Amino acid sequence: MDVEKIISELNFKAIRSSGAGGQNVNKVSSKVVLTFDLNVSQGLSDDEKMLLKENILARLTSENILILNCDEDRSQLKNKEIVTKRFLEIIKKGLYIPKVRKATKIPKAVIKKRIKDKKNISELKQSRRKPNLE
Repeated sequence: MDVEKIISELNFKAIRSSGAGGQNVNKVSSKVVLTFDLNVSQGLSDDEKMLLKENILARLTSENILILNCDEDRSQLKNKEIVTKRFLEIIKKGLYIPKVRKATKIPKAVIKKRIKDKKNISELKQSRRKPNLE
């Protein structure tokens, strides 16, 4: 994964934001919409693309385009920084491969202890029974 190349492939679009800002909202485009086309990306290998398609499938459109919005701040520049950080986090989480769990053998001492405990409980329960007088 080449981060600089991926960042250069991002498309940003500034649009008018809703929310706080008063009259400024009507004239300043501070909301930032980030789009990233996974299919055309040169910064990702084919294996990484397949892994991302599987892991972030819910966030992708039908054309495998990732769209993120940010209108948290009144500044367009800050919104652009925030959405870029958010994008990189999503990509890193999507490329994460968890370690494969190795099944371990049960130690012989543990097996012996379990059988010994079973035998003790069995003897205890047998001693509680009524005696057979026949």
